[in-house]
Amino acid sequence: MTPQNLMLLPLSTPKLSIGCPILDDCLGGAIPCNSITELVGESGSGKTQLCLQLTVRAQLPPLHGGLGGSSVYIFTEFSFPFRRLQQLGNLYHASYPNLIRLEPLEDIYVHGVHDAQQLIHVLGDIEAFIAIDHTRLPVKLIVIDSIAALFRSQYQTTLADLKRRSEMFFNIFGTLKGLANKFGLAVVVTNQVVDFIGPHDKMNGVRLGNLEFLDTSGRRVSPALGLAWAHCINSRVFLARHEQSLRLTFVMLL
Repeated sequence: MTPQNLMLLPLSTPKLSIGCPILDDCLGGAIPCNSITELVGESGSGKTQLCLQLTVRAQLPPLHGGLGGSSVYIFTEFSFPFRRLQQLGNLYHASYPNLIRLEPLEDIYVHGVHDAQQLIHVLGDIEAFIAIDHTRLPVKLIVIDSIAALFRSQYQTTLADLKRRSEMFFNIFGTLKGLANKFGLAVVVTNQVVDFIGPHDKMNGVRLGNLEFLDTSGRRVSPALGLAWAHCINSRVFLARHEQSLRLTFVMLL
């Protein structure tokens, strides 16, 4: 990055509000475009709910915390929760009748993938889809829910497979980052957690961004996919469950 290139960057990056001032404040204002944000947490911590909410909020104009755009939602496990999304869409249309259309789902494009190689192929199709610009609203948000599911059983723990997996991480990251920068998109991915076994005071001497440990539902955990994937994202939001409450922690990965 040269001084000349820095001068060409916009003074402020468009951001997508989650809809909660407290959560937006944790993110430094909201979820930024031209960036990859990860939501990580155990099952039932609210990752998918937040993603669904973001796809509807993205349709709001920037003055109301949205991006004035449509969304692409890539799901990798289970069936897509259309009913839940419809309920959110109805709620937002009732709250913003002049800003959210009667059928907000028409501006959310859903696609299922089952492995990492298929995701790469689909992302290529998405780039062509965005470039054609046949949507009512320009695509401004890509969601992948979840990234970890694509690697759960496809790769073994051999050195060769770990190398192939890391290469796939960087391939996916490069494609997503390229789309984010080329079209000014916000990219949100969800990730799962795995139980952490090690010294109680540190994560084997490795810091997870600005955190030394993560805990949820009384478990010590770390984000799935390890450090190789952690280097591929710009910021990480950790969603934790504690008794009947949820806690959110923001981790900036530098």
